[in-house]
Amino acid sequence: MGAQRIAVIGAGSWGTALVKLLSTNAERVGWWVRRAETITHIGKYGHNPDYISAAQFDVPRLAMDADIHAVVKAADVLVIAVPSAFLKATMEQLEPRELEGKVIFSAVKGIVPETNQIVGEYLFHHWGVAENDFGVVCGPCHAEEVAMERLSYLTIACQDAAKARAMGDALNGRFMKTTLSDDIYGTEYAAILKNVIAVCAGISVGLGYGDNFRAVLVSRAIQEIERFVAAAHPIARDINEPAYLGDLLVTAYSTFSRNREFGNMVGKGYSVRAAQMEMNMVAEGYYAVKCVHAINEKLKVDMPITESTYRMLYEKMAPMMEMRLLSERLA
Repeated sequence: MGAQRIAVIGAGSWGTALVKLLSTNAERVGWWVRRAETITHIGKYGHNPDYISAAQFDVPRLAMDADIHAVVKAADVLVIAVPSAFLKATMEQLEPRELEGKVIFSAVKGIVPETNQIVGEYLFHHWGVAENDFGVVCGPCHAEEVAMERLSYLTIACQDAAKARAMGDALNGRFMKTTLSDDIYGTEYAAILKNVIAVCAGISVGLGYGDNFRAVLVSRAIQEIERFVAAAHPIARDINEPAYLGDLLVTAYSTFSRNREFGNMVGKGYSVRAAQMEMNMVAEGYYAVKCVHAINEKLKVDMPITESTYRMLYEKMAPMMEMRLLSERLA
């Protein structure tokens, strides 16, 4: 992949962070940016005005375009970084033939709500993408810390080791280190579930629960994640690896976590709608918990934290009462 052309689809916070990383190693990085005025601003001032504006770009290295067809056509490797709620609408601008021969990495961290599928399954079943041509870029990593050039780590998962290694090389740098995995299913599911847990952790903070409670919540959460991914895709994996436990920890504890902040607002008494409007950013955990709840109706995994979060967000159960009941289950 070293000489291959890479493009990022999406100009949100994570897409912006990934472009910053990739453009430090590549002479040219394709970038689909939906709004023409955003492209103009980045070209003039060297930063994205809408997301993590602290990230500065070497503008001549960016091949920005509001035409998704042009960006896809010019790339050999695509990194998809749009919120899961908008993934289907974004992809449906394309024809399946436009993806032929492309390697696709997902940095979405969410379930496609229209199909209740992780991104890999959605691309395999609806777009004809081969499993060996698909990979996952996952944490533990926050876009904001990438913008500040703080030392960070990513896990690159792909069943083709050479493609995983090449993407890792494309992202590695002075403040970014990558590790490799072949668990494309487990890493995707874990990245989704940690957002659900982070929402719950945030609700507990908003309600006034402390670090002691959250430590137990997160300890039980990694067990819950392990049970679910084992049922969804039973292979040998170490749940204590950074892609699973590390990603859970940073999302549940960091003030940069939008899922934790969304939950914090719900815990403080905001309605779901009001919290979403106040944040003006997508909290993937809100959409994910409904999808995981639906998937788990078939798998029937014991998931008290996820089910409690679902009841608070979708069945309008009072967070104070629901968290009290959950605390009894966690003992």
